[in-house]
This record gives sequence, C-alpha cells and structure tokens, in this order.
Amino acid sequence: MNRLGVVLRGEFRLQWRYRFLQAGIFSGFMWLLILLPLPHDLRSMAEPYVIFGDLSIVGWFFIAGAVFFEKGDRTLNALVATPLRFGEYLASKLITLTLLSTVLAIFVATVTHGTGYRLPLLLLGAVPGTLVMLLASFISSMPFSSVSNWFLPSTIPLAVLTFPAFHLSGILETPWMYVIPTLGPLLFLGAAFGQTTLEAWQIGYGVVYPLIFAALLWLPARHLFNRHVVAKSGSE
Repeated sequence: MNRLGVVLRGEFRLQWRYRFLQAGIFSGFMWLLILLPLPHDLRSMAEPYVIFGDLSIVGWFFIAGAVFFEKGDRTLNALVATPLRFGEYLASKLITLTLLSTVLAIFVATVTHGTGYRLPLLLLGAVPGTLVMLLASFISSMPFSSVSNWFLPSTIPLAVLTFPAFHLSGILETPWMYVIPTLGPLLFLGAAFGQTTLEAWQIGYGVVYPLIFAALLWLPARHLFNRHVVAKSGSE
C-alpha cells in the first residue's frame, strides 16, 4: 500500500475516533425525519437545500473540528516531524470527508426519492460543493488555536458560501451571485430534483469554476499551514 493509502486508512480511523463518521450518519437520519413526512412535491423542493445544508455541515465543521482536535492533541506538531507531506495530509481529509458527504447525499436522496432523481447531477453538486467548503474551512481554522475562538469569525465566510441558496429559491437572483463558487453545485442539486433546468453555459460554469476555485484555495491552505503549524512547531 502506498503512503497516501496508509494515510487514508489512518484518517478514517481518526474520523471514527473523533466521532465525525457517527455524527454524519446521525445527521443523515435527522434529515430523513424532516423530509419523509413531507408530500412528494414539497420533498423535491426541499431536497436540494437539505443536501446543501448537510454538505455544508460536513464540509465546514467536520474538517475544522478535526484540525482543532489535532491541535489539542499536538498531533499536528508530531506530523511535521514525519515524512508525511502537506499534500498527503490535506488530501486524506478532503477524500474521506468528501466521500462521507457524497454517500450521505446519495443515501438521503435514495431513501426519499428512490430512483426519482438524477444521480450524475447530484454528484456534480455534492463533490465540488464539499471540496470548496472543506478547503475554505481548513483555511479559516489555521490562525486559531481553539474552536471557540474560530467559531464566530468563521460564520462570515460560511454565510457567504451558503448565500446562493437565496438565488436558487428565487428570493435574490442577481448575476454577481455567480462569483460565489458554491452556486454551481447548488444549481446541480436543484436540477437533480427537477427544481431548475440548466443551460449549457451553466453546466460548464458549475463544473469548471468550483474546481478552479478549490485548486486556488490549495495555495493559501499550504501557506497558512506552514505559517501557523510548521513554523510554530519549529519554534517550540
């Protein structure tokens, strides 16, 4: 098994130890309790927002929680002294948590709609949307030493990333909303349940822009990790 495979296996164990996997499963069942009593038409209307909310919870709070657990356990300081590369460390978190978010989205959609939704569009919404949330949350968590210090400041970027929900609902449809990288994934989620129809340019935008944005977020993520973890570990 290559090194990334070993890291992934260890990351799954950590997610289980920190009870994030259990929390994700619990949240999936909680969403079902909300969705299943609704009539089918209302359920289809609510589903994109529910899945977007779930991937926001997993993408924003789970990775930050893992970082703060590792800071508290001084695991990050120990990792700096190992051959583990930053890319392997962050990739393991992105892969495991994106997988968790995507499985939860498929689970909730299948239980509530059977096969009455479009799986490819669901995946195009869940995967890039979670990646953007994960990387933005990771960046936001780096300067802070505890979750209590991080929580209030983090609500500002989280509010920005979840703002496109107003666009999909029709409450606030403006062109500048397309600057926010989570709009594309949310449009795919809406299309997966027949809430909206996408034009060709929206499909291209929804696929390309979030992935480019996520790739660009990798750079400040590495910089802040070096500044707030590697540099501080070297000075201790």
